[in-house]
Amino acid sequence: MPNIRPVSDLRNHFAEITREVQLSKEPVFLTKNGVGSIVVMSMESYEQNRYDSMVYDKLREAELQAASTTARLSHEEVMAKARALLDAAAEGKRA
Repeated sequence: MPNIRPVSDLRNHFAEITREVQLSKEPVFLTKNGVGSIVVMSMESYEQNRYDSMVYDKLREAELQAASTTARLSHEEVMAKARALLDAAAEGKRA
């Protein structure tokens, strides 16, 4: 069940809300005049949500690309291309 509190709690109970989002890893929804206003979450949860969103976006992109062509690569071909890209990136960082 979502944790919903009035926005005034942010001013009056900031430390408590901070501790709560850090421990629970769940957001706290703050309302103003009974209407949703802002969401407070830990940096860890925020970064995880951003990462998850990026992964889902990349998977969706891959699904669309796969649907648009019949070309398929073997596992070995994919891994060889990935290694080449990683090697090129590592060389770029060393330069």
